[in-house]
Amino acid sequence: MLHTRDRDATERGAFLVLLAIVTLALITVVRPFASALLFAALAAVMFQPLYNRILLRRPDQRNGAAVATLLIITFAVVIPLMIIGSIVLRQATQIVLAFRDGRIDPAAWLVQLRESLPAGIRTQMAQAGWDNVENLQTQAQEFLSESAGVLATYALSIGGSALGFVLSFAVGLYVLYFLLRDGRRIGRAVIAALPLERDIADLLAERFLSIVRATIKGTVIVGMVQGALGAITFWLVGLPSAVLFGVLMAIMSLVPAVGPAIVWLPAAIWLLASGDWWQGLVVIGSGVGVIGLADNLLRPVLVGRDTGIPDWIVLVTTLGGIATMGLSGIVVGPLIAGLFLACWSILQEQRENALADDLPAPSPEVRDVAVGPQPAVGPRG
Repeated sequence: MLHTRDRDATERGAFLVLLAIVTLALITVVRPFASALLFAALAAVMFQPLYNRILLRRPDQRNGAAVATLLIITFAVVIPLMIIGSIVLRQATQIVLAFRDGRIDPAAWLVQLRESLPAGIRTQMAQAGWDNVENLQTQAQEFLSESAGVLATYALSIGGSALGFVLSFAVGLYVLYFLLRDGRRIGRAVIAALPLERDIADLLAERFLSIVRATIKGTVIVGMVQGALGAITFWLVGLPSAVLFGVLMAIMSLVPAVGPAIVWLPAAIWLLASGDWWQGLVVIGSGVGVIGLADNLLRPVLVGRDTGIPDWIVLVTTLGGIATMGLSGIVVGPLIAGLFLACWSILQEQRENALADDLPAPSPEVRDVAVGPQPAVGPRG
């Protein structure tokens, strides 16, 4: 009997080791397409309602509904993002090269800004050593010269890996098709395979998907709207590289409290210092009354009842994800935070339920005192 148990334990251990080896091998094989698989999974989660709405009209056409959803995603999301990305890269390259060649003189801007300030503030800046424009210009030119080389190398790497990008993009769309069509069945299979209690696994999946949807809608979509409004504002007042600064505002929307003001406020100050009063006032008015209020107006509508991740956690995990994983960390970092919060919230609920079950039931005397004497019930006369 003991020999049989030992053999069963050995076989079970060997199987677990084999399972771990096969899993690591699979992760190694699909690692080049990890980003494509990740974004395909996120797109499937976000656009599953659209697929279901299309499927309602033709319940027997699951393949057709998946293809129609892919076409909508491609033309409404992917192609515009690719166009915006190419414009941002071109405008960033132009700005960095202009700094390097001296066509943009930050020292002249600083002198002009300093001269437009009151005399008392200029005196305080001189005492603090902030009026050394030549030193600041030298450091800025050195930094931007190095940045130009890095940016050029990055642009060449993008052009050289065009085939890899196209391949990853095709793989992502191919996987997204099956995730849209068979997402529910795949999700149920994954939940059933988790080494957890079924109730906990279902609750974890539901909570995690809710946090993912709320985070994406509450950060990505709101950031895109704020960036678009900022780009339109910069274009209206005639500022150069409006698309680039709009993207920067979308990224800075992750920063709590200040957000896109990190970008539009210095631009407004520069316009006012340059004598462009109405342009500067337009930027300030749009930043406070339009861009700043977009978050407060859109987030409750988009997130709704879902529980999103706090802004400061989104900021920390996004920056940490970028430092650890590159551009994919923009998404992976908040996702890990969402899974972390979901797990801890479920653990807290389990502990509260366990404590409630362990409380002793009240004795009959206590129940009688709490309820009080009951009136006698007799026949109605």
